[in-house]
Amino acid sequence: MEYVKLNNGVMMPILGYGVYLVTPQECERCVSDALAAGYRSIDTAQAYYNEEGVGNAVHKSGIARKDLFLTTKIWVSNAGYERAKVSIDESLAKLQTDYIDLLLIHQPFGDYYGTYRAMEDAYREGKVRAIGVSNFYPDRFVDLAENVTIKPAVNQIETHVFNQQVQAQDILREYGTQLESWGPLAEGKNDFFTNGTLTDIAKKYGKSVAQIGLRFLIERGIVVIPKSVRKERMAENLNVFDFSLSDDDKQAITEMDEAKTLFIPHNEPEMVRLALNYDKNHNPKYRTTGA
Repeated sequence: MEYVKLNNGVMMPILGYGVYLVTPQECERCVSDALAAGYRSIDTAQAYYNEEGVGNAVHKSGIARKDLFLTTKIWVSNAGYERAKVSIDESLAKLQTDYIDLLLIHQPFGDYYGTYRAMEDAYREGKVRAIGVSNFYPDRFVDLAENVTIKPAVNQIETHVFNQQVQAQDILREYGTQLESWGPLAEGKNDFFTNGTLTDIAKKYGKSVAQIGLRFLIERGIVVIPKSVRKERMAENLNVFDFSLSDDDKQAITEMDEAKTLFIPHNEPEMVRLALNYDKNHNPKYRTTGA
């Protein structure tokens, strides 16, 4: 495994396992399979409703806590200083751990300044090893980073061959902030797995299209967290450290960049409304604090 050093010195695996859209019922099994395959970084979130499954799998794995890297994210309904503080403790309990390696603000909505202050306090108290944000576009990221005491260690945003986030990565570097990709395989959109350029490159290296897409991001120093519920795919996604892409192949993939989201832009009103109503539409009983 390769690692990146965050701006506070914490070492983070450059490749981890994400559990977005993994149901609570199957999460424990999937994380157990991922750990058995060799993953040591697991990415979850309050809004995934599966922190308990991650915690159960980690607890039963027998792997020393110091050898694992756990990430979770504070959801919009827990925004604000007081709600965020309560939700951090609840996430710790669900994950069955004394500390979280990386804690992120999931969306740039609600009182995320209050949320960030609660995260800074949790960091100082040793409950969290590193803090950051997710889905913050450059404008909101700069505004936050200029007005907090502890600079974000990570910004997790949609990043893949079709949306390479070149400008965002340059801005994050100015603040010593690590770019982390969600959706590194574009969730299969744009015919990712049958794309001609990626297919041709994959054949040259005896690798899969997924492995090429992941390797391209890793060689740019981007943390990736691919998700699969199948053991063989988990193993395949992890097997990307035994080859390097040529300059010509990297250039060919660079030219695939459309520099736009394949999902709903986080700066559009529709996205804001979806996020604010997410709990109500998905699992209203899960809300941890307040009505």
